[in-house]
Amino acid sequence: MFNLVIFGPPGAGKGTQSAKIIDKYTLAHISTGDMFRMHISQKTELGQRVKQILDDGLLVPDSITIDMLEEEVQNNPDAKGFIFDGFPRTVPQAEALDKFLEGKGEKINLVLQLDVTEAEIKNRIAERKKISGRADDDEEKLLKRIDEYFTKTIHVLPFYQEQGKVVKVNGIGNIEEIFGTICEAIDAAQA
Repeated sequence: MFNLVIFGPPGAGKGTQSAKIIDKYTLAHISTGDMFRMHISQKTELGQRVKQILDDGLLVPDSITIDMLEEEVQNNPDAKGFIFDGFPRTVPQAEALDKFLEGKGEKINLVLQLDVTEAEIKNRIAERKKISGRADDDEEKLLKRIDEYFTKTIHVLPFYQEQGKVVKVNGIGNIEEIFGTICEAIDAAQA
C-alpha cells in the first residue's frame, strides 16, 4: 500500500494535482474538505458543527477530523493506498495518523509539499471563487485560512522532514509540468 500526503496552503493546487495522482496511481482520495462539505450539505449533526467552525474561519478540532478520516479509510478496505488532501493540519493530527496507520501495518510513504507564493494563492482563489462559488473562498475567510496555514499547519512539515518523507514541488507553472515533477517523486518513493 502506498500512502501520501499532499500539502500546501489553500489554492496551492492540491485538489487539481490530487485528481491527476488518483487517475494515474489509483489511490483512494481522502479530502477532509470534501468530507466536511458533504456533511454540511447533508445537514448532519456533525455537518452543522463543522459549518459553524468553518464559518468562523477556524480549523475543525482534531478529534472530529480524525474520527471522520478513520471512518473513510475503513470504508475503502481494497484501496491500493490513500492520498490525504488537507490532512494532517496539526502535529497532533500527523501523530494520530501515523499511529492509526501503524495499527494497520502501514505508514505515510511520501509528503508532497506544493510550494506557492501568497500572491499566487490569492489570485487562484479569486479565480476559483468566480467558478465554484465556494463559501470558504470569501476574502475574509480566505485570509483566516491562509493565516491558519502559515501559523499552524506549516509546523507539520518538520514532523515529516525528520522522517525524510518531504519532497518540495514548485506549485507555480504549467499543471502538466508540475504533475510530471510529482510523478517523479512518487515513482522514486515507490522504488
